[in-house]
Amino acid sequence: MRHRELWYKDAIIYSLDVETFQDSNGDGVGDFEGLIRRLDYLAALNVTCIWLLPFFPSPNRDNGYDVTDYYGVDPRLGSLGDFVEFVHQAHNNGMRVMIDLVVNHTSIDHPWFQAAREGPSSPFYDYYVWSKEKPEDAHEDVVFPGVQESIWTYDRKAKAYYLHHFYDHQPDLNIANQAVRDEIRKIMAFWLKLGVSGFRVDAAPFLIGLRGLDEIVPDNTDPYVYLREFRDFLSWRRGDAIMLAEANVTMDKIPEYFGDGDRLHMLFNFMVNQHLFLALACEEAGPLIEGLRLPPEIPTSGQWANFLRNHDELDLGRLSDEQRAFVFEQFAPQKNMQLYDRGLRRRLAPMLGNDRRRLELANSLLLTLPGTPVLRYGQEIGMGENLELNERDSVRTPMQWSDDPNAGFSIADRSDLFRPVIDEGEYGYQQVNVMKQRRDPDSLLNWTHKALLVRRQCPEFGYGDWYLLEADHPAVLVHRCEWGGGVVVAVHNLSSEKVSTRLDLSDYSDDERWLGLFSDHAYDELDGSGAAIELAGYGYRWFRIEKPAG
Repeated sequence: MRHRELWYKDAIIYSLDVETFQDSNGDGVGDFEGLIRRLDYLAALNVTCIWLLPFFPSPNRDNGYDVTDYYGVDPRLGSLGDFVEFVHQAHNNGMRVMIDLVVNHTSIDHPWFQAAREGPSSPFYDYYVWSKEKPEDAHEDVVFPGVQESIWTYDRKAKAYYLHHFYDHQPDLNIANQAVRDEIRKIMAFWLKLGVSGFRVDAAPFLIGLRGLDEIVPDNTDPYVYLREFRDFLSWRRGDAIMLAEANVTMDKIPEYFGDGDRLHMLFNFMVNQHLFLALACEEAGPLIEGLRLPPEIPTSGQWANFLRNHDELDLGRLSDEQRAFVFEQFAPQKNMQLYDRGLRRRLAPMLGNDRRRLELANSLLLTLPGTPVLRYGQEIGMGENLELNERDSVRTPMQWSDDPNAGFSIADRSDLFRPVIDEGEYGYQQVNVMKQRRDPDSLLNWTHKALLVRRQCPEFGYGDWYLLEADHPAVLVHRCEWGGGVVVAVHNLSSEKVSTRLDLSDYSDDERWLGLFSDHAYDELDGSGAAIELAGYGYRWFRIEKPAG
């Protein structure tokens, strides 16, 4: 009997930023009222969980990741009441809501930091990490090379240096301070009470890092214990709520984040993501197979979150210099397409040359690789990027709904938009928009709708144990997932050439039926053994294996 109680293992998560999705009042900024109006679109797409990027009050020096109030809503986006109504309507449409938990740092404008600047006598001074002298290693571990020079900045009022792993306007919170952890629990409790189903934990490795605290933290302190502390609290307040963490770390550290199933529920699979793009670049399955094998075994309740693109750069820092250079050459050959010496600031469609076959292939891999798929808004219609915008803003342009002015995102004057829409070229909103693709039965949007529908009928991809099957072609990836008596198999051809591959099916009986579920086009049915599989260039096929009745 199959049980589907761990909802996050079978979710289809859709990531969006409220300010770029839909403007309801014509001020040029997306808002919760606009998002509510688009919930039917997301429900029809077969999304089951919406992940919201930060929407809290903020000076917006870093896309809302510089928070000044953890208990409020940026007035540009609406009110707390609007947020509650959004959650209610999302639930009515069968979708859960996750929000960002940005507690590695605050904004320098946060009242806590402003009070901390008064010095050691302030009760908030130890909310942050200070040093009277600038540490000698201040220029190490810089997160944004070329933009950021140091992780310690001097504050004249406090007469001390404060630690900031990210921008200098984002001082790190001191996780070793019990008062800070108490505040984090209050923040979680507040939003859980308003109906959210979990949190995407921003910058998790930096959150639990104890750098700069050598004098006050005992040598035997295990920072990962804080993850269990938050997990326990989450379970007490809402048993089905989860934490999905951003932790692009080496594989030897992965077990520390999952623990024995008592720390984080989910991690983004950065290793598979980077090797997936290497595999797409060289049109061979080998790099992706390597990426799938590198992560350690995780607890039964743990889960990987797979993604193609997100709101940041496509980070290739886990690849070798040679591998990274090759991906750059294939997908970001111009210097302005690259960022921080490690990443690409591009969206998926232009990276893959807007080749429909490759876009389908990449998305098919996303939906079938072991784990939970996370889609970025606009991915379903093949949106492009604006390389004229600064840093990561290139992939954060407004959603393209129609060929109406401003892509149907806002009725504001073009000059009043908080960020410009893409209005020129192959990816301009006149060519790429939801309305146009709704009318075209062969559009990428309608393909995505169908793919997500079939994916929801294949819980084995999310819940199941997975295994690689041997194929006799270097471009072909074949894997199976088994759960609750069900077996599904996905076959992908990463090359542009048509291939025929023969599988090692020694573990299968001749009378098992391979039922085609989804593919790039209609293929002939397999013979009884299912051993020879035909694939078009960039082709894919999903199968369900069924035993004969009786």
